[in-house]
Amino acid sequence: MRWFSGMAALALILGTSALASAQSTVEPKKGQWTSLFNGKDLDGWNMKIKGSDLGVNYKDTFRVEDGVLKVSYDKYEKFNGEFGHLFFHQPFSKYKLRIEYRFVGDQCPGGPGWAFRNNGVMIHSQKPETMRKDQEFPVSVEVQFLGGGERGERPTASVCTPGTNIVMDGKLITQHCTNSKSPTYRGDQWVTVEVEAHGDGVIKHFVNGELVLQYEKPQLDPKDPDAAKLIKENNGEKALTGGYIALQAETAPAEFRKIEIMPLDD
Repeated sequence: MRWFSGMAALALILGTSALASAQSTVEPKKGQWTSLFNGKDLDGWNMKIKGSDLGVNYKDTFRVEDGVLKVSYDKYEKFNGEFGHLFFHQPFSKYKLRIEYRFVGDQCPGGPGWAFRNNGVMIHSQKPETMRKDQEFPVSVEVQFLGGGERGERPTASVCTPGTNIVMDGKLITQHCTNSKSPTYRGDQWVTVEVEAHGDGVIKHFVNGELVLQYEKPQLDPKDPDAAKLIKENNGEKALTGGYIALQAETAPAEFRKIEIMPLDD
C-alpha cells in the first residue's frame, strides 16, 4: 500500500474519526486558495512539543495575538530541548501551500546556535499521534525558513529531511539539509514562501514568487528508527505521497500572518 494514496488509504491509516474531524472545520477545495489560519485562534491546529503530551501547549509557545500566529518564548527562562510543532489536523497530498512569515526579537536563551532565526514548515509529515513523547522532530520533509544575521549569506526555503530522503537530479540525497538558491533576508521583514507538492513526485520551493529549489520522490529513510517503524507499519512502502503540515518552534520567535493551501487535481 502506498502511503496516503487516496481517500481509501487515508481512511485505513487515519481512521474514520480522524477523517470526520477533518470535515468539522476548514474544508479546502481543489483549485481554490483556502486559509488554514482563521486569524483568531488555533482552531484546526494541534501542538506536539518534545517532553509534553499531544495537545499540551508548553509555556504558551504557540498563540494568536493581533491576528497573527506567533511562536513565542517570553515565558521560557531557558530552552531545554522543547522543540515544538503545530500540526494542521488534515493531511494533504497534492497542493500548493503559501506562507507569509517573519522573525522577530531575540532567540530563547539556551537555544542552539544553528537555530538562530530558524523555523520552517514540515510537509508530508507523520501523524502527530504517532510521535514519541520525547521525539524532537516528526518524520517529514522540512521547508526550512532562515533569517540572515548581520553578515554572511543564509538562503531560506532550503530543504531538510528528518527521517526521510529525497531525489535531486536523479540522485538519492541522504544529507540532512540542502540549500536553496534564494537571497538572504535580514531583519524583521515579511517573506512569502510557496510550496508546490505533487505527492511523491516533484516538489518545488518558491520565495517571493521565484523558484529556488526543486526535488522529487520524498521517501522514508530505513536507517532512521522512527521512519523504519512507519515503513514496517506500511508493509515495507517507503514512498511518501502525502502527510501532515506542521509549523515549527525551534527557539526563534516568529510570526505567521498567512497560511493558505490550494489542493491540486490528481
